[in-house]
Amino acid sequence: MAADRLNNILSHLKPSGTGGLSAITQKNPDDVVITLALRTPLTKAVKGSFKDTELDYLIYALLKEVLAKSKIDPSLIEDVCLGNVNDGKAAYLVRAASLAAGIPHTAGGSSVNRFCSSGLKAVQDIANQIQLGAIDVGVAVGAELMSAPSGDRIPKPFHAEVMRHQEAADCMQPMGQTSENVGADFNISREEQDAYAAESFRRAEAAQKAGWFDEEIVPVTTQVKDPKTGEVKTVTVTRDEGVRYGTTKESLAKIRPAFPQFGDRSTGGNSSQVTDGAAAVLLMRRSKAIELNQPILAKFCGATVAGVPPRVMGIGPTAAIPKLLAQFGLAKEEVELYEINEAFASMAVYCLRNLGLEHEKVNPRGGAIALGHPLGATGARQICTILSEARRTKKRVLVTSMCIGTGQGMAGLFVNEQV
Repeated sequence: MAADRLNNILSHLKPSGTGGLSAITQKNPDDVVITLALRTPLTKAVKGSFKDTELDYLIYALLKEVLAKSKIDPSLIEDVCLGNVNDGKAAYLVRAASLAAGIPHTAGGSSVNRFCSSGLKAVQDIANQIQLGAIDVGVAVGAELMSAPSGDRIPKPFHAEVMRHQEAADCMQPMGQTSENVGADFNISREEQDAYAAESFRRAEAAQKAGWFDEEIVPVTTQVKDPKTGEVKTVTVTRDEGVRYGTTKESLAKIRPAFPQFGDRSTGGNSSQVTDGAAAVLLMRRSKAIELNQPILAKFCGATVAGVPPRVMGIGPTAAIPKLLAQFGLAKEEVELYEINEAFASMAVYCLRNLGLEHEKVNPRGGAIALGHPLGATGARQICTILSEARRTKKRVLVTSMCIGTGQGMAGLFVNEQV
């Protein structure tokens, strides 16, 4: 029995590339499965409903909802991993928030930072522990409070020896510059970017009006201070704040470039919004989910990372997605839904073009341009959104993907079991 289990674990860790659809849709007691995926509303940074909320409280409020919705015995949770970019105290915050939410001290707590894919990296870390038999149940969280002062800026150049290497020096380039590089290098016009962004807003507006986000969002009660009067009000936040109804490519065309020192194609209208928010994913071994009578939403098949030149960091999904599909022996056509992070319209347009993807399959509820991009949260937020959309449309094979600062891409593969 021990040998059989070891062989099964190794099959998860080292996909043969020849298994294909039949292999990933098989069910095994040692599969890693998702039993719950929830997120907070996404709010405008600095001026939105979470602008006066502390990151530890946001994580705490979300974990409280995870326990309440799942009805799982908190003592069964063995680890909580937080994906976060800007807060150097993230490991402290997730540990304290977990304890306050009701997860006992017997569970561990940690934080990870892989830039914009930190939320997906947290999911991968918890899943890897389950696959290896280190734990049976864990929670992956992605959270970012971009209203707080940023801690990821590099105040000065790297060491002179490091800067001698061009690609190392390119890691200093701000994200806006890398977006303009993508537009210029691959001839993606301002018009194409505005058209893509307008469609993202249209899809998000339609989804919000139809109530499609409701099942993935949990309300958060917090306090907001009026900057003019100093009055503090208690509010309950229930919906995403970044969706701009009625946005068109014509209205976006009127917005001035955001990074004129680097180019004239990326704007505040066709780039992701600066946002506060959090998302959480409850993962466990399939056998444990069955034992606990937990609903199995999806099977986590695996995730991978791949590198690209740092000066065009946004094209990361074009490296990560083919690598992931090759590992599992899948053709791109077999994937029924994609969630690709819209850090900038330039990279989103390039990824669709380069990968040859049908736009109808990609971000059907809109993406970070319309919803917002709380850096460390988006990788987990995408999982909440794609699983909800897959349940609604009965799609089965799902891929999420992120571009990552300093020139990387990450992608994850899931199988919807709520068909």
